[in-house]
Amino acid sequence: MLKHLKFTALTLGMMAAAQAMAADLTVISFGGANKAAQEKAFYAPWEKAGNGKILAGEYNGEMAKIKAMVDTKSVNWNLVEVESPELKRGCDEGMFEEIDKSIYGDAKNYIPGAIQPCGIGFFVWSTVLAYNADKVTTAPTSWADFWDTKKFPGKRGLRKGAKYTLEFALMADGVAPKDVYKVLASKDGQERAFKKLDELKPNIQWWEAGAQPPQYLQSGDVVMSSAYNGRIAAVQKESHLKVVWNGGIYDFDSWAIPTGAKDADLAKKFAAFSVDAKQQAAYSSNIAYGPANTQAVALLDKETLANMPTTPENIANQVQIDIDFWNDNGEQLEQKFNSWAAK
Repeated sequence: MLKHLKFTALTLGMMAAAQAMAADLTVISFGGANKAAQEKAFYAPWEKAGNGKILAGEYNGEMAKIKAMVDTKSVNWNLVEVESPELKRGCDEGMFEEIDKSIYGDAKNYIPGAIQPCGIGFFVWSTVLAYNADKVTTAPTSWADFWDTKKFPGKRGLRKGAKYTLEFALMADGVAPKDVYKVLASKDGQERAFKKLDELKPNIQWWEAGAQPPQYLQSGDVVMSSAYNGRIAAVQKESHLKVVWNGGIYDFDSWAIPTGAKDADLAKKFAAFSVDAKQQAAYSSNIAYGPANTQAVALLDKETLANMPTTPENIANQVQIDIDFWNDNGEQLEQKFNSWAAK
């Protein structure tokens, strides 16, 4: 009886410990089809494995919100999805916790740039030119076509911000993708981008959320738009929306832990779980974003791979976002863009 009681007490103690470890995690993403894919590939399997619940929220990348939480020591997010320039800036400014890279396993299994001091890239995505094939007589092939309102009449959708928009303007003006940041680094190059935007301004319909470009394209509000490739792929089966990879800009979205977040060790465990090859393949099967873990490629079928931004043919004439450029110039250029857009 004594042995039985000891065993029961030990069992209950282990169960209590497991429950204590399995804390709820508040995970913040950009929402939409991306969030839906995360729920299937990451959240549900994590919960099924008994690791605790995922409280899924969303935001629009507002770094000021994260900074305010960290500064006031009132952090209630465990993990947040950020783009690469924001990850670097947040890390440099102490907004994000540094993470031991060893938790992700062999660095050789990841696309270069995925593993950063304060985060892990868990997918690769592109901002691309998208168009509605029902609304154009000839298919556009470049940003020069995007700017050509005589050959392709109609409104254009662009993200309301300097990032990506300035790069696309320079490519429309004849700058090769590989030279975009070299040109944009100079004051003359920046003026050149804004001057090119002046040409298109009367025809622009701005978007601020990833769900808007496919909506605008399907409704006919715009005939072309910059868009996240995964958002377009998500609706291609029930629409005639097409993607032009030429001149796209690719980047990682990464998990970061706001400084001072509770249960940071569990959040790190979740981040590592999300970049396991099996979870990565499940994610890319649900949305057309490339896996950061290269071991996941062998687990994906050819049809899925055709829509990935990282396949050799799709990435050939794209440019990787220059994190250092936007880290150094982002604040100034976004202010300049806002002033320009308000005129």
